[in-house]
Amino acid sequence: MPLPHPLPDEIVDLIARRFRAIGEPMRIKILDRLRTGEATVADLTLGLGAGQQNVSKHLGVLADAGIVGRRREGNKVFYAIVDESVLSICETVCGTVEQQLRELHRLLAPTAQR
Repeated sequence: MPLPHPLPDEIVDLIARRFRAIGEPMRIKILDRLRTGEATVADLTLGLGAGQQNVSKHLGVLADAGIVGRRREGNKVFYAIVDESVLSICETVCGTVEQQLRELHRLLAPTAQR
């Protein structure tokens, strides 16, 4: 279903909330790790070299935004991406950044050879 134009304020607020949720370096790292499958806070802490409290805080923000979900198994809680559209957003942005970096290197290459 296409979005209305102009966007109602309620939709604009939800869109901005979603971008704020993913617009933080540690959250991008968490999402990148979760692309390969679910993980516990301990898994993420070890893999990202971050503190447990920090990782938990960021997972809470991502969960509140509906991007990740939790699953309890015994005394462990597993986190996984539940809104796959966030991966499309990241792929699009990463592709654009990669293209910009290639262009920058191309522009700077002749200067480096001088």
